[in-house]
Amino acid sequence: MSDSITPLSALESLLLYAVRVGLLPPEDVNYARNALLDAFGLSAPTDGYGLDDAKEIPLSEALDALNAYAAERGLIGDSPSARERFGVKLMGLLTPSPEAFRNRFETIERISGIDSACAWFNQLCVTNGYINEIAIAKNERYFAPSPYGALEITINLSKPEKDPRDIAALADIDSARETEYPACMLCLENEGYAGRPGFPARQTLRTLPIELDGERWRFQFSPYRYFPEHCIVFAETHSPMRIDVSTFRKLFDFLDRFPHYVIGSNADLPIVGGSVLNHNHFQGGKYIFPMEKADVFARATHPMYPRVRVSMLRWPMTALRLTGEDRQSIVGMAELIRTAWNKYSDPSLGVLARTNSILHNTVTPIARRLKNEYALDLVLRNNRATQEHPLGLFHPHSELHHIKKENIGLIEVMGMFILPGRLMTELNALRFALTDGKCFARHEADDPLAKHDEWISSLVKRYGCDQPSDSAERILRDALAEKCVRVLEDAGVFKQDGSGRNGFVRFLESVGFVTAQSKS
Repeated sequence: MSDSITPLSALESLLLYAVRVGLLPPEDVNYARNALLDAFGLSAPTDGYGLDDAKEIPLSEALDALNAYAAERGLIGDSPSARERFGVKLMGLLTPSPEAFRNRFETIERISGIDSACAWFNQLCVTNGYINEIAIAKNERYFAPSPYGALEITINLSKPEKDPRDIAALADIDSARETEYPACMLCLENEGYAGRPGFPARQTLRTLPIELDGERWRFQFSPYRYFPEHCIVFAETHSPMRIDVSTFRKLFDFLDRFPHYVIGSNADLPIVGGSVLNHNHFQGGKYIFPMEKADVFARATHPMYPRVRVSMLRWPMTALRLTGEDRQSIVGMAELIRTAWNKYSDPSLGVLARTNSILHNTVTPIARRLKNEYALDLVLRNNRATQEHPLGLFHPHSELHHIKKENIGLIEVMGMFILPGRLMTELNALRFALTDGKCFARHEADDPLAKHDEWISSLVKRYGCDQPSDSAERILRDALAEKCVRVLEDAGVFKQDGSGRNGFVRFLESVGFVTAQSKS
């Protein structure tokens, strides 16, 4: 702790900050001060107090000082995650209660509209630290050209590596009940939860009750914020991911209240689903993803739904876009496609609907409003594994695993890649192969860089080893984007070639669609 920052000055600075940013009404300062003192086991301030003479210091410095003081007093363990959880606890004491938050949100929505209410809610999550803008600003983000339009690449540098002390603390948790509550990180019970080693504190989390297709769901913002107003919408009950006709109705119900957002669901099967399959949820935000800008290579119509326009997208994933003013017709067509796809096989292209009793086909749905119209993208997915591709035939193949081995979820489907922070360290090291003027030497097998050897060797052959540093960085970025394109192409069921497009058309015609001539 800095000698110039005493625990009391940090505490008063915290109160001053909370009043200034609107977390705390001035008339609640004494109540909040007492709550903060109690968090430290203190019955009274150790020195003079009051906001009139207080000096506000940066929030991160104030919290660092208070966390250090708590560790000195033995109130918390001296590890990064223990300090982080305690800091969240302090900010939770300054955050409006769930009821006060909901009342304020609904008041703003009633007076100024849903867009303003969401902007206020998002800013609340920033000011109380639930969304850590300083950490998020560390992420590396850029756009790169591809045959399908620009892709967005984000390297996540805001997620710190686990500290050995945190790992050791996990061994002290021996209660099954403790480790099963909350049941997952999306459960409603997270709101206000104090956290534990290996599970984050959520005292600053606030959720908004909403109703979707007659069911109780919640709306919150993601603490990771990979794009503006990145939100998570989740069922109040802990139930597994499920794509059915109700999913489409829920997405449109959400858009009727939040028309300024895009909203989508991960698929509901392993390999092609997201990282959380055990809790039904959607993700969305106030953002235009690369997929939304994709060209159309052909159109289709269906006699049962003449008011719905159908576009086949020129996108590495196999995607249909359904557009029209009548949401009921779009829901009906989407369910027609989904149920037909669930049973559809095309062995000539490796598409099998099931293996014995194991189902392989599902969809990733993405919805948005376009003025007076609704748009629903359906991305066809298949999770079949083969002997040659044991992790999935329509999944990144093994030669891409040095970049992306995990499931291709909703965000990647839409053209935004979230890659691990270790990749930035590796890319910085690999850049020397393009700049040091020496012959490329392969790494030892146990070197973390060895998995990139084939890739870097091909780049050195193509570009040489005496590139300027800025050129080498551009080469690596573009090469990384090329890998990401191939990841999406591998995950596409019907490829963007003659055979794949013909297969796509065969599927649609089997459902009763009439397709227009390809635009190439």
